[in-house]
Amino acid sequence: MWQRLAGFVLKYRLLLLLLLLAGTGVMGYYASKVQMSYDYVATIPHDNPKFIEYQEFKQKFGGDGNVLMLAVQTDKFFQADFFKDYVQLNKDMKNVFAVENIMSVPMAINLVKNDSTQKLEASLLFKGDLGNQVVIDSLSRVFNTLLFYKGLLYNPDSHAYLMAIYVNKDVFNSPKRTGVVKEITKLANAFQEKQHTEVHLSGLPLIRTAMAVKVADELKLFLKISFLLTGLILFLFFRSFGAVLMSMIVVAIGVIWSVGTIVLMGYKITLLTGLIPSLIVVIGIPNCVYFLSKYHTAYAKDANKTRALVHMIQRMGIVTLFTNLTAAIGFGVFCFTNSAILKEFGVVAGLNIMFIFLISFIFLPSVLSYLPAPKSKHTNYLENRFFAAILDFLTTLVFKYRPWVYGVSVIAIILAIVGMGRLQSVGYMLDDIPHTDKLYTDLKFLETNFKGVMPLEIAVDTKRKNGVISLQTLNRLDKLTQLIGSQPDFGRPLSVVEGIKFAKQAYFNGDSSNYAVPNEFDLGFLAPYLRMKGNSNATGATSTFSKLVSSFMDSTKQVARLSVNMKDVGSQKLPVLLDSLRPKVTEIFDTAHYKVTFTGTSVIFQEGTRFIINGLMESIILAFVLIMLCMLYLFRSWRMLIISLIPNVIPLVVTAGVMGWVGVALKPSTVLVFSVALGIAIDVTIRFLVNFKQELPRHDFDISATVKQTIHETGLSIIYTSAILFAGFMIFSFSEFGGTKALGWLTSLTLVVAMITNLTILPALLLWMEKALLKKARKKELWKTLDEEEDIDIAQLGISDKE
Repeated sequence: MWQRLAGFVLKYRLLLLLLLLAGTGVMGYYASKVQMSYDYVATIPHDNPKFIEYQEFKQKFGGDGNVLMLAVQTDKFFQADFFKDYVQLNKDMKNVFAVENIMSVPMAINLVKNDSTQKLEASLLFKGDLGNQVVIDSLSRVFNTLLFYKGLLYNPDSHAYLMAIYVNKDVFNSPKRTGVVKEITKLANAFQEKQHTEVHLSGLPLIRTAMAVKVADELKLFLKISFLLTGLILFLFFRSFGAVLMSMIVVAIGVIWSVGTIVLMGYKITLLTGLIPSLIVVIGIPNCVYFLSKYHTAYAKDANKTRALVHMIQRMGIVTLFTNLTAAIGFGVFCFTNSAILKEFGVVAGLNIMFIFLISFIFLPSVLSYLPAPKSKHTNYLENRFFAAILDFLTTLVFKYRPWVYGVSVIAIILAIVGMGRLQSVGYMLDDIPHTDKLYTDLKFLETNFKGVMPLEIAVDTKRKNGVISLQTLNRLDKLTQLIGSQPDFGRPLSVVEGIKFAKQAYFNGDSSNYAVPNEFDLGFLAPYLRMKGNSNATGATSTFSKLVSSFMDSTKQVARLSVNMKDVGSQKLPVLLDSLRPKVTEIFDTAHYKVTFTGTSVIFQEGTRFIINGLMESIILAFVLIMLCMLYLFRSWRMLIISLIPNVIPLVVTAGVMGWVGVALKPSTVLVFSVALGIAIDVTIRFLVNFKQELPRHDFDISATVKQTIHETGLSIIYTSAILFAGFMIFSFSEFGGTKALGWLTSLTLVVAMITNLTILPALLLWMEKALLKKARKKELWKTLDEEEDIDIAQLGISDKE
């Protein structure tokens, strides 16, 4: 079959190259239309109960996570020169496109009782001559008595002050958000330089934008580095610019097809799909190495270029097909998860790994047939003394020190299993950002002074209309507020009850001791005043305050909302924290009359992390099963299946053990390593065992001689490709994202260990099971899926044999 395919490719090479070129042109057209993803990609399925609760919450209250926070820490905040510039900063921020509202000290609203109208009038507190220190001091004393803002806009203990910038969520789900964040950052930096006071910026809009920009920059950088690095390694191996250029063209076509596929599938570039072009480079290059290496080996035997090309396709076609198939399975199983971001990654990666096989299968033989025959300098690498010495050393280990090979492997496995017991599964919102990055340090500043920026929402359903504004519910909400506020990981909660308490304080002429929930006696006098009125100088303050209070109730006043920012405690601690609160919340709100729901971005993130990790673990098991079926089909022997799996299970166990020992947590980015590495590492096993099967009849079914020959013939290309894959994945270890960095060095570690186990344990196992394998081999059951080695008849294939 593969000999006939070789004849077809060489006979119709020009037509196939033109079709490949045309297809690449079409894919290039679509690739030019690729876009970055600015939308929040759901990591949990839409039928998940927590996702449904979050969607119901957004329908009632409009969502969360659209606040960007700016904080400063200074003792001179109310000094005239500083405060005047801070007021101007507020005005400048308000004029930035997509900024809808600002809550800060200069924008603070005060409620004042008007006895003549029996109304509470809302107006800006800080007004008048704000360049006058006496005026500022007077107003600041009033501000400090307004307990509504304490812990919300300022921290009296640390002298930190907060500006909450509410942004348009639609704009921040579009490319325009980058420009908005740049403008806000520019204004913050200008204020920082003028006042010599550090400005801290954080919040989900900023975090999402900053990470998207970093992803885009890294994609371009890593793609360039992967091309240069793999090209350099190829030249060091083959000493031929032609071989390097051909390989680079193959992977360049593969990259174009991968980006085009993203567009054709209706996807956009995300943190995961953005890795695919670089992955195509490091996976496509080994195809080129194996094809070129086999071509050079075949040509060195009889110096016939056409026969060498047919031999290359015949011998390496099925090997490369199955190695690419297993790699595609390793990635492709993600499309069976219910996570949208994993599904996109799995579909695009799986398809394009098979595309890179097709591209290399057509392009390399066709182009090589037009090029001159290789010169001796191009095949000198086949006799490299350094690598020959390494292969001799490995052969000695396998044949003379087999017990040591088994012993070292057992010790490594035991240590790895102990390390696996230290593994922890935890994820953080800014897990992948370096701890020295300003994005991270600013988040920690806000956590220290304002208990964080991660939004948590608590919805209290009273199960009746107007149930929220009943005195009983208000008292219960106040108890919930005190409970949440007493927790060390939660900030100052905000709900409708805080607005009612603020109104009571205003009714009693700003006396801070009256900042409390009104009793039945108070309500008789306070009720008329709650229908607030704005004066001519209010400048929309009344409307702003009314909107603020009403945003914490639904339109029917049946459901109340309590919003609080919290620390990024991680996916492991958050569910424990919420579970510890639920019994106390139940004591406050009996389940017969109330329904309390914890939701918000923090809960969705925690659930998404758990869901992705579980989905990845299931995907690894599925990938393992599918790869087992491929190996069973290829070798038709349970013994060979066991032999092939052992050298690939050990690297995964060792990597998991190393993660445990060095403290790398199980999270989406690190669990991804195992499925990816399994799909790629099994390639080495397939190449080794297929070559072993093909060589076995040539050595009169002498297992020992065949193993020795396979180590020397296949081992060289295995070392070359492992070096390329190692270097290719190590590029990712220079990423600013912790997850991408872990993906890089952990995958590289797995592939190096897989290379070692496949060149030591695999041949050792073949020798150990020599008698059983020999019996199978003599019955010709060991290579039923492969073409038996036939004499190559060039004329029969319909191609010319011209040198």
